[in-house]
Amino acid sequence: MTTETRSMLLKAGRPMPAVAGARSRWSVLTFVPNPKATPFTFGYLVVLLGTTLLLKFADPGLTERLLRLSSTDAHNLWRRPLTSLLTSALWLSDEGWLAYVVIFAIAVAPLERRFRARRVAIVFFSGHVLATLVTELPVMALISAHVLPNSAGHWLDIGVSYGFFTTAGALVFLLGGRARLLALAATEAFIAVIWLSDDPASLDSIVTLLGHAFAAHFGLLFWGPRLRRASAGRDRIPAGRHEPESVV
Repeated sequence: MTTETRSMLLKAGRPMPAVAGARSRWSVLTFVPNPKATPFTFGYLVVLLGTTLLLKFADPGLTERLLRLSSTDAHNLWRRPLTSLLTSALWLSDEGWLAYVVIFAIAVAPLERRFRARRVAIVFFSGHVLATLVTELPVMALISAHVLPNSAGHWLDIGVSYGFFTTAGALVFLLGGRARLLALAATEAFIAVIWLSDDPASLDSIVTLLGHAFAAHFGLLFWGPRLRRASAGRDRIPAGRHEPESVV
């Protein structure tokens, strides 16, 4: 082999700068929710985009009625519990849809890549429903006992934060060592920042704080161990055998 031939072969074995850059960009794009790898996360973000655009461009009277029907406040939970529980997670309380894309990419999509859409949907919506009931049923009871005024049962309660914090808590548990401690501290700090950035002394802020805390710890202490056991069981499946039924 001549020196010239050897040099040509060595150059052929090196990745071209453009190809290397394309691979780098592709590796970054794999973390973005997409319909193939993360259909639940992607589809949910599309729905949230649609409802956000509806709030922005539709008639304000119509959107106000839709939000009031969807709110999981004590008054709505008493009169139309299923409707409010099912629809309250279809709206965002502000127009920061892009911020939720980042949040879902960090906390929901990684869980879906590991456990698939059905499991992450169960984790997400179980946290949404339970955190809502845990926080709003006491408010309902206090209103019935005339400890709180009737107005306490009419504040607007919509959003996806309870489901998000449940998936985040489960994801934190699946981390190991120092990463778990750092992620847990970041989650607790995020909950505190959300509370402090609102009106901390108001009833709705306190209820939301308790809901966020319950959702995160529900995901951490209930779903985290179960998902880890499911993952370990799946890893131990002998070759040629099917995956066992999901625990969720």
